[in-house]
Amino acid sequence: MQVEIIGVFIPIVAIISLAAAIIITRKYENAERLSMIDKGMNPKELSRESNTSVPLRFSLLFIGAGLGLFVGYFLDMAFAMEEVAYFSMLLIFGGLGLLGAYMLEEKKAKHKLSQGSL
Repeated sequence: MQVEIIGVFIPIVAIISLAAAIIITRKYENAERLSMIDKGMNPKELSRESNTSVPLRFSLLFIGAGLGLFVGYFLDMAFAMEEVAYFSMLLIFGGLGLLGAYMLEEKKAKHKLSQGSL
C-alpha cells in the first residue's frame, strides 16, 4: 500500500472510531438509566456534581503554554536561541499553569472541607 493511501485512511478511521466510541458510551449510559428506573431508583439522585477542575486545568495549561511561546519568541529574538527557547519556555510555563491549577484546586477543596465541618 502506498503512503498516500495510508495518509488518507488515518483521519477517516479516527473519525469513525471517535463516532463509534461516543455512540457506544451514550448507549450504555441510556441502558444504565433504564435499568435504574426498572429497579425503582431515581437516576437524578446519582448524578455527579459538576467537576470544574478539568476545565480549570486545561485553561491554565493553555494559558501557560501561550505565555511560554510568547516568552520563547522574545528569547529567540534577543539571544537567537532558535527551537530551544520555544520548547523550554513552553514546558516551563505549561508546568507553572498546571501547578497553579493544582494550588487552586487544593485551596477550593480545603475551603469546601472547612465549610462542610460547620
